[in-house]
Amino acid sequence: MKRFWDTAAIAPETTGWGVQLDGRPLRVPGGAPLLVGSRPLAEAIAAEWQAAGGAKGGEMSYADVPLTRLAGTAQERIAPDPEPVILELVRYAESDLLCYRADGPEGLAARQAICWQPWLDWAETRYGARLAVTAGIVHIPQNPDALAELAGAVAAQGPLRLAGLGIAVPALGSLVLALAVADGALDAGAAHDIAALDELFQEELWGADDEAVIRRARVRSDIVVAGRFLSLTAA
Repeated sequence: MKRFWDTAAIAPETTGWGVQLDGRPLRVPGGAPLLVGSRPLAEAIAAEWQAAGGAKGGEMSYADVPLTRLAGTAQERIAPDPEPVILELVRYAESDLLCYRADGPEGLAARQAICWQPWLDWAETRYGARLAVTAGIVHIPQNPDALAELAGAVAAQGPLRLAGLGIAVPALGSLVLALAVADGALDAGAAHDIAALDELFQEELWGADDEAVIRRARVRSDIVVAGRFLSLTAA
């Protein structure tokens, strides 16, 4: 669409921070003004609108404002009823990527142990959730107490952070890695590389596939945006 504003700026509101375009409130699709509880997040949203399209009359796309889209999702779709999102995210703990190790080759299995186990240990230390590990892809049940601890960790997140996790968890295939990103314990880009370990290992052996590289870059970009969004909600 055409950029119709000159200036994007934050505006304090009684219940948080809004963003204004030439003095008019930025609104979610349903019509309500967009409001966030974090000033740094509001400033980042204003900055992406200030940059979108380059100048008044320029062409912009909603792909240019990913933080806005996440904040709008949180406000319109998650805040009214967070429970479905919480349940969907918690399901990933039942088959977390980090719990399923390769039968071989030995080099891959060793690398998984080195790169993945520390984050399962982190989840146990941080949340008291000890997840079981297996070799192969056959599903193993997890301890209900561990799942309950992780469910509590997810349920404690507000709508904004649930929106960020809603991108990070499926993209990583791991609730544990996403929670580590949300907690500030793990960089989002590093989390992607940990989750993509198997694919990267195969590339070392057989070379890169152009389509796979493009797809992985797109996924990494989504995870990095989600990580930035989560860090801004915590600021």
